[in-house]
Amino acid sequence: MKLSLLLAGVAAAAISATAASAQEYTLRIQTHYAPETVSGKLAAQFVDDVQVMSGGRLAIEMFYSSSVVKTVETFDAAASGILDGDMTGGAYQTGKNAGFQFVGDIMGGYDTPWQQYAWLYDGGGMEQAQALYEEFNMHLVGWWIYGQESLASNNPLTGVADLKDWKFRSPPGLETEIFASLGSKPVVMDFTEIFTALETKIIDGADASGLANNVGLGLYDIATHATYPGFHSMPSDHLAIRKDKWDSLPPDIQRIIEVAMQKLGFQTSLKFEVANNEAAAKLKEQGVTLHNWSQEDRMAFRTAAQEAWKGWAEKSPEAKALVESHTAFLEKLGLIQ
Repeated sequence: MKLSLLLAGVAAAAISATAASAQEYTLRIQTHYAPETVSGKLAAQFVDDVQVMSGGRLAIEMFYSSSVVKTVETFDAAASGILDGDMTGGAYQTGKNAGFQFVGDIMGGYDTPWQQYAWLYDGGGMEQAQALYEEFNMHLVGWWIYGQESLASNNPLTGVADLKDWKFRSPPGLETEIFASLGSKPVVMDFTEIFTALETKIIDGADASGLANNVGLGLYDIATHATYPGFHSMPSDHLAIRKDKWDSLPPDIQRIIEVAMQKLGFQTSLKFEVANNEAAAKLKEQGVTLHNWSQEDRMAFRTAAQEAWKGWAEKSPEAKALVESHTAFLEKLGLIQ
């Protein structure tokens, strides 16, 4: 009887100790992706990975579809303490510092996600980017990159020459400058307006997202041409956590988050590589023409992008440092001369 009571007491103490160690730390993070999307499901897996690897010591509350604040306000909400983490993208913060363009969407830079990850993790990029984030009380944990975006068009886009007078939906900022320099007529409009603008021929085409996502948006129900594989834009979504919150986490928890983030990046690029190739095969069957630009045309676009980078590099010291870092790494990879 005494032994039973002793064992029961030990078990109770063990349970109590486990409960005490559970959820020692919490993070409240927002993403702009909906939970039912591929990216949303991958974000949920990231949460599960962190919680399992930490033995329940770290609990993450993920807010989907920008449910707490608007997407563009997520960074500020994390930095100010409304949230703890931002899982959107750095490009939304170019109004704070032009350098965020070159950690959010480099435009005309790398060919593959793996090259872009290589700059961040092995090319000195993390140190350069971290200096920028820390100015705003944020810590960059890592990237998840879904790959090159594809242009949708009512007209053929066989190369740079076809960009002349091409009227298309564009996000604001660096992209409009690059395409305008090549003779295009970019029109800045909200993402939700693209389908109707294409259907009513207000625009000839659109820069929206990757090929598979464009299919989901129904763009190729109207547009009969696409660039694939893409070349012009490869956004880097990020995980950034408020600096003081990050510093309050013990080293083992920090390492768990970093490792889970690298898995998220790998899985994101992998799944979208498959999804985009599957979409390409189906689009060909539907009669959509896919245009794989020649190396000469790709280089012409990259050259135009580099000229635009120079102007943006003058906007802030951080932008200049990031442009120089990317340029050196692109040269190392043989992508520019």
